[in-house]
Amino acid sequence: MGGDDAGLPPATDRLRLRRLTMGDVDALVELDSDPEVMRFLTGGVATPLAAVRDVHLPKQLARYDRHPGLGRWAALDRESGVFLGWFALDPSEDGAEAELGYRLRRSAWGRGLATEGSRALVRYAFDVVGVRRVWAETMTVNDRSRRVMTKAGLRYVRTFHLQWDDPIPGTEHGEVEYELRAEEWAETAQERPAALRAR
Repeated sequence: MGGDDAGLPPATDRLRLRRLTMGDVDALVELDSDPEVMRFLTGGVATPLAAVRDVHLPKQLARYDRHPGLGRWAALDRESGVFLGWFALDPSEDGAEAELGYRLRRSAWGRGLATEGSRALVRYAFDVVGVRRVWAETMTVNDRSRRVMTKAGLRYVRTFHLQWDDPIPGTEHGEVEYELRAEEWAETAQERPAALRAR
């Protein structure tokens, strides 16, 4: 189903994506142990090893067969093979929509990798998988992620407020949702550079 392997998004200039495996537990725990990486997710609190190993990762692995072409993928430096984090097209219940997500090591920040990977996943979601909508959410105050969403072609939809038992700094400003629909993607096809359309 597209890419180098069934259900696998294609590589970009600097990134190679592959399915997550149980062998990624340590890398994922390390990623989530950086307070800056987790700042807008948990207020900087690390994800416990047991939660990654016994809950989160098995849940992701089960999605590959249930929703072919969608899920989360380890992001590797295309030259060195170093684990940089992950990108996601998390499926809706029926698999017709996908939530764009990304989490990268701090050492990978500021190089345009989040935008590069997100653009590739948006293109893959519409041109290969055939979803009807790609969407993403983040905290209103997370300016970096909001810029990535915009650069990936998503547009702002709304600001909304959730109730949390343990709100983190910035929660009072709410969450934002961005989206891109299949019809909008089709309308902009001719505006995209030929090199991007061919990938």
